[in-house]
Amino acid sequence: MTKEKQNVLIAGANGTTGRIIIELLRESDVYRPIAMLRKQTQKEHFEQKNVAVEIADLESDLSHVVKNVASVIFAAGSKGTDVINVDQEGAKRLIDAAKKANVGKFIMLSSMGVENPSEGDDLEDYFRAKQNADNYLKSSGLNYSILRPGALTDKDGTGKVQLKRKIDINGSITRADVAKTLVTMLAHDVMKNQTLEILAGEVPIETAVSQE
Repeated sequence: MTKEKQNVLIAGANGTTGRIIIELLRESDVYRPIAMLRKQTQKEHFEQKNVAVEIADLESDLSHVVKNVASVIFAAGSKGTDVINVDQEGAKRLIDAAKKANVGKFIMLSSMGVENPSEGDDLEDYFRAKQNADNYLKSSGLNYSILRPGALTDKDGTGKVQLKRKIDINGSITRADVAKTLVTMLAHDVMKNQTLEILAGEVPIETAVSQE
C-alpha cells in the first residue's frame, strides 16, 4: 500500500523559482504540488503537467487554497510593483489562512538584506515589506522556516550551498539551488522555526539543511 502524498501549496507557482519548485515536487515520492495562480490564463501550463491548480489572489480570501494542505511555500512577489499588498500583506493573509487550516509548516522565501532595510537603497521598501512579512510569520505560532538568498541567477544549479544564520558577505545563488533547498526544508522537523541565509557554496544541500 503506497503512502498518500502530502499536499504542498506553492504561492507564486508561475514565477521562475516557483516553476522549478513545482518540477521538483512533481518528481517527489512524498509531496504533491498545488500551484497557486492568480489568473485563469496561467492554468494550462500546469494542467498539461497534471499539476493541481488553485486560482486565488493574495489580496482576497485565501481560505479555500489551504484546505487539506500539509505545507505552504511562499515564493510569490510583485517584482517591486506592489510590495505592500503582495509581498507584505499578501504573505500575512496566507499566513493567517494557513494557521486557521492547521497547516503543518510554512516556508517563506525571503531575501538577504531584510535585516537592515535602510541599507537597501532602491530596495529599501521591498526589504521592509519582506521584513514585516517574516516577522509576522515568526510570531504566528506556525511551524516555519525562512530562507534568505542573495542575488538570484538563472544559471544551472550546483546542488551545493552555504547556509548559515548570518552570512557576512554579499553573493549570489542559482534559483535552482534555492528551489531545491526549499523543497528539502519541507519535512516538518527540519529547520523548524529558523531563519537562514543562503549563497552558492561547497556543502551539498541535503547536508547543509540537516546540519541546521
